[in-house]
Amino acid sequence: MTSTNTTSPNVVIVLLDDVGFGASSTFGGLVETPAVEEIARQGLRYNRFHTTAICSPTRASLLTGRDAHVTGVGTVLNLANSHNGYDGVLRDSTALLPRILKEHGYSTACIGKWHLTPPWECSPVGPFDRWPTGRGFDTFYGFLGGETHQYEPTLFEGTRSVPRPEGDDYHLTEDLVDRSIDWIRMQQSVTGDKPFFLYLAPGATHAPLHVPGEWSERYRGSFAQGWDVVREEILERQKALGVVPQDAVLTPRPDSLPAWDSLSTDERAVAERLMEVYAGFLEHTDTQIARLVDALKEDGQFENTMFVYVVGDNGSSAEAGVAGSISYSAALQGLAETLEQQVAGLDEIGGKRSYPQYPAGWAWAMTSPFQWVKQVASHFGGTRNPMVVSWPAGIKDAGGLRTQFSHVNDVVPTILEAAGIEAPKVVNGVEQSPMDGTSLVYTFADADAPERHTTQYFEVFGHRSIYHEGWIASAFHGQAPWTPRFKDGEPRRDYDFATDSWELYDTTRDFSQATDLAATEPEKLAALQELFVAEAERVSILPLRDARSTRTPMPNLAAGRNEFVYRGPVGLPETDAPPFGGRSWQLLARFGVGSTACRGVLASIGGHSGGWSLRLDEDGRVVFHVRIFERDAFILTSPAPLAPGQHEVLLEFRYDGGGRGKGGEFSLVVDGSTVGVDRISATPPGYYSIDELFTIGFTSGSPVADHPERYPFTGELEEIRIRVE
Repeated sequence: MTSTNTTSPNVVIVLLDDVGFGASSTFGGLVETPAVEEIARQGLRYNRFHTTAICSPTRASLLTGRDAHVTGVGTVLNLANSHNGYDGVLRDSTALLPRILKEHGYSTACIGKWHLTPPWECSPVGPFDRWPTGRGFDTFYGFLGGETHQYEPTLFEGTRSVPRPEGDDYHLTEDLVDRSIDWIRMQQSVTGDKPFFLYLAPGATHAPLHVPGEWSERYRGSFAQGWDVVREEILERQKALGVVPQDAVLTPRPDSLPAWDSLSTDERAVAERLMEVYAGFLEHTDTQIARLVDALKEDGQFENTMFVYVVGDNGSSAEAGVAGSISYSAALQGLAETLEQQVAGLDEIGGKRSYPQYPAGWAWAMTSPFQWVKQVASHFGGTRNPMVVSWPAGIKDAGGLRTQFSHVNDVVPTILEAAGIEAPKVVNGVEQSPMDGTSLVYTFADADAPERHTTQYFEVFGHRSIYHEGWIASAFHGQAPWTPRFKDGEPRRDYDFATDSWELYDTTRDFSQATDLAATEPEKLAALQELFVAEAERVSILPLRDARSTRTPMPNLAAGRNEFVYRGPVGLPETDAPPFGGRSWQLLARFGVGSTACRGVLASIGGHSGGWSLRLDEDGRVVFHVRIFERDAFILTSPAPLAPGQHEVLLEFRYDGGGRGKGGEFSLVVDGSTVGVDRISATPPGYYSIDELFTIGFTSGSPVADHPERYPFTGELEEIRIRVE
């Protein structure tokens, strides 16, 4: 197939998740990334490209060309608050790229991770204004939250929840790339005279680290030397490739991370296996992207396609803690499994029954040669990500390296200039804020062109920095990213901004932020601190706040209610479900059973790694299954199948009290008779999952119990009534 569009370039943006600067082979890493290699060979490598240091803000900035706080998405949506710049509500004054491109004849598709819709707008009743199809995309297929199970994802098509395609060998990344190729070919077949814009954002390599075993086996033994040595090896490879200067210095390991040599034999075995799975996950992901590149070439589209490949929306993730985890959501909440459980689960890591993430030491190694990791917007380990760009029709310096400072907010201005489109002053009757980014087209033909993006502030969770004309002032704030978000069931406290220490680096001589000049250049530091305050005032985020510990009332579908009645199938984000956490509650299900066996889910929350479900099994027995990550689990089952007729099932939970995260007692009552009672030792301090749904009449994503996907209830559901105390 040959494209009939000969003018405006097609545009593909690929955004990976949680990939550090030093992970990809193209930038010195030990993980093979054939697609990154190919785009770099055909185009340009950018080694001073920056993200915001965390997920949702990077995506907002990438798709609008503005600073994240200007869009309203200054923090990850799961931690949004009502303060200016942090409410997680995309502003109409910062129109997204697909909206602009549509006005100039483009077809547009968003496939993969979104994470830009407020949780209270993710229900089946919307509103859908801030779903992808409400922000300028013709097509959406993917997931709304920050992560999802790679084998049993929570998927949406348009605004409708859909099951994954059938097949025992299903993997989400493969599905997303299949959809991308199919969409491009359909679009070109039907409207080949129109250019297209594809935004492809896999969930990879965000936890859970899920990849078929043959991919992780490729890396068996590749990381036995440990993270300290791997970090050194990466820097050597980076220098050999020329993606860092020859005088770049390796920054030291933080005191709160253990040396590899200090780990026990079992700790090393677990850490090594988790890293092998991560490496396989990254190579598998990039190999799927390579299929997309090949399809564009086969179809004659590649020559006039600007392919922007951003290798990570932030630095690598240390959020599973120092030990890593086979149950990552639990580790985030201070409910990490024991080392013995990790060793027992080694063979499951990367498979459907795991929910793993590697140790913080590997995250740190993957950001070589920089300090810190994801979340830490003060340092390049959080913000410096590789970017490669190809466009054979417009970029002639194939294989070139570009060293100009650049930022994720530069991508939209770059695409608009390449397409000959001016940034609109008004969109849908709303006056637009100016672009904050700077087009990078000036770098395409001139490797030595003076950089034009000369000033950029960064802020996430109070970690902050300001870059200006080669210098950067940096202030780390509060706790390390590998510290659990909850302690004793409660969110961790805020830290006093006045106690933060500012550092100063001359990046024209110090590529990796290795030499702090704050003591010897106090006037320069003071000037940059003043500039940061001016930028923070410009985007209206003063006084500074740490979104990790800032809690304000936010819209919520369950707010102010303690009784809920559902009379048909529904799926809601866990945040908008009845508030089960830290209290007692009751669930009463009324339903009818016909003459044939009745089965299916009555109610469910969470997924395989943690959650509970109430269902009728294949024999028609009532089954309650609860799983508190790796901490606790049990099943209650009625002794006999339900006879035809009307039935009532009562599920009651009596909470122990004494704060969040405590245990309690479940009882299961069928038609007035108690059929089972058991205790759990703990409950999630915060949540079971950030992506799995609370469902009535079916389940979505990964099921809590072992039963078919979705498993719709086949009886006559009269109502499910829930009361929380």
